[in-house]
Amino acid sequence: MALETTNLPPLPPKPRNLFPLWASAIVGLAWMMGVQLDISPKTLIYGWEDILEYFSRYSSPDFSQAPGYVVLMLQTMAMGLWGTVLAFVLGFFLAPFAARNLSPNAWTYNLAREALNFMRAMPDVLLALVLISAGLGLGPQAGALALGIHTAGFLGKFFAESLERVDKGSYEALDAVGAGFSQKLMYAGWPSILREMSGYTLYILDRNIRTAAVLGLVGAGGIGIALYDTLRMFNYSQSAALLIVLVITIMVLDRMSNFIRSKLQ
Repeated sequence: MALETTNLPPLPPKPRNLFPLWASAIVGLAWMMGVQLDISPKTLIYGWEDILEYFSRYSSPDFSQAPGYVVLMLQTMAMGLWGTVLAFVLGFFLAPFAARNLSPNAWTYNLAREALNFMRAMPDVLLALVLISAGLGLGPQAGALALGIHTAGFLGKFFAESLERVDKGSYEALDAVGAGFSQKLMYAGWPSILREMSGYTLYILDRNIRTAAVLGLVGAGGIGIALYDTLRMFNYSQSAALLIVLVITIMVLDRMSNFIRSKLQ
């Protein structure tokens, strides 16, 4: 008996190797960006000795005014804390209206979303400068407000997206018994995302304390303004001490934040 043969379909064509094409495109794009930004590897190589010499000026930190540095660091931390409190309050009230499944209507949803987008789009450094020029003057108040307004856009977006991920059945069960907007939030929305809210808020607090030091460079108070003054006067020893205080504080806060987040999980 003759063996029956089956006609098998032909093998698919071998896929093309596009790696050389993509690699060439990336290299070409990087080269064009380097030309446009005037990035010169030769300058970096020849300037290496000058860079090392400059950083060597920070090798002898002066802690003779350490108590004052600590006070300035506490002021910076307070600025970041109050900025986070303001961001949490604004985000807490705007997030339900920016959640698609909770917002009363499309007009309210779009208005809340655009408000959060505007807050995120305005850099905190620019906001601090505007508030200082507007009449608040130099000091931590302008910095705290700038941090709060800017990061409220992030917290509001995070909270709104978390509220949208809540199980739809939780909201529907409350709708079935005639619950209103605020009742759905208090009994289904916020309790379901409490852990996420805590993690996001701790992240923003950590971020705001770091940024508060930068805002001091534009006159918003805290350790940043002292660092700016010492750098402007070429007092590298005191600048080194201020940087060390700042770095140690950030490291401690990072450890504490990670510990709290691990407990929340």
